[in-house]
Amino acid sequence: MPDILIIVVVLLALGFDYINGFHDTANAIATSVSTRALTPRTAIWMAAGLNFLGAMYSTGVAKTIGGDLVKSAQMVNEYIIIAAMIGAIFWNLGTWWLGIPSSSSHALVGGVVGAVIVSTGFEALKMEGIMKIVASLILSPIAAILTGLIIMTILFWLFGNMAPSRLNTKFKRLQIFSAAMMSFSHGSNDAQKAMGIITLALVSSGYLSTFEVPTWVKMAAALSMGAGTAAGGWRIIKTMGGKIFKLEPISGFAADINSSIIIFSATLLHLPVSTTHVVSGSIMGVGTAKRVNAVRWGVAQQMLAAWVLTIPCTALVSGISYKVIQLVFL
Repeated sequence: MPDILIIVVVLLALGFDYINGFHDTANAIATSVSTRALTPRTAIWMAAGLNFLGAMYSTGVAKTIGGDLVKSAQMVNEYIIIAAMIGAIFWNLGTWWLGIPSSSSHALVGGVVGAVIVSTGFEALKMEGIMKIVASLILSPIAAILTGLIIMTILFWLFGNMAPSRLNTKFKRLQIFSAAMMSFSHGSNDAQKAMGIITLALVSSGYLSTFEVPTWVKMAAALSMGAGTAAGGWRIIKTMGGKIFKLEPISGFAADINSSIIIFSATLLHLPVSTTHVVSGSIMGVGTAKRVNAVRWGVAQQMLAAWVLTIPCTALVSGISYKVIQLVFL
């Protein structure tokens, strides 16, 4: 029988995955809902199902999260991982309540780093792995802005002379396909982060001898992500769907296609990326293709501030959490 600490780790990681689901629902469906290509209910259930399928796709990102943050699984224990999850969950719930799109990936990395530094010290961190993860998190939204600008410019060139009513009808239909792609790619990358944390805990506690994600962990994480997505995340959907740039069917399609390509490419490369950052970058790039001042850069600045603060804030909360756990239980 697994001990109580492992059970707590699994429940917290699945809770994080559930919160990630409703926190990041906006990533997959905000564009199609805001342009009325899909009704909110249809969009959410479609996203939930495809998030689940995407989560079952592979475990490469899980291995990166579980193996590239610390030098050895034996250098962490259940208390450290519990503190890390508390920091990540605290930040996700706070930004969701305020309606601020924020990165669950950044929150998880910050949580692990903070708890490890306070408990074991900097020497336990695998700095080259952390730098690789942070680089992918930083470069992916920049790439999304540039490729979003290119894709939207090409679409304007191809369809710019089409009558607006016909253009909207055509791309509303295509948005169903692009939203489906976005949902699958979101699940393929984001759900694996919880899988990685659970597997790390199982290896560090001796329940697994090698870092291979068990099937039950994949199923549990996929179900949690899908259930969270089904719960919806309306506060952030409003920000993503209309406050950055007023989306039309053609621009919503471009943003979704661009985001899904970047996120799924990262999954194939076993790199964790922030789906929130990628989608936000895509919307900014698509908006810039129309007019630079069409993008509400003030909202973008608020989001950027949240992104910059995520890792240090979650590291601080997880570090404090570990100290509290140490005082009470150790």
